[in-house]
Amino acid sequence: MTQIMIISTVLITLALVFYSLGVWAERFSRYLKKWHVFSFWTGFIFDVSGTLAMTKLSTGPFDLLETHTLTGQLALWLMLFHAIWASYVVYRENELLRKKFHRYSLIVWFIWLIPYLGGMLMGMSR
Repeated sequence: MTQIMIISTVLITLALVFYSLGVWAERFSRYLKKWHVFSFWTGFIFDVSGTLAMTKLSTGPFDLLETHTLTGQLALWLMLFHAIWASYVVYRENELLRKKFHRYSLIVWFIWLIPYLGGMLMGMSR
């Protein structure tokens, strides 16, 4: 296993840990807190960092029509929008949205798992 593969795997796994922590803590509390938002942003930053590291492992050109690339891009953009919206909801102190935000969080988290698990399976098949 190359050094870049180890680094990218650690970064993506940290993304899973932080993003999952924020999503599931918010789900169980049913209220969006500032630390959840911090966890979303931290997970997003680790995911982008891990994705950039993994591009160094790619042998082919960037192909948005390739399934893993497409689902990964969708997940990253959803995570970004999710973190921005969560920041806005907390900043505006909208109590109704803070209580219902977890529904959207779970949807984004499940979509994010598709490229995460796909990448894990691809890595295991090497």
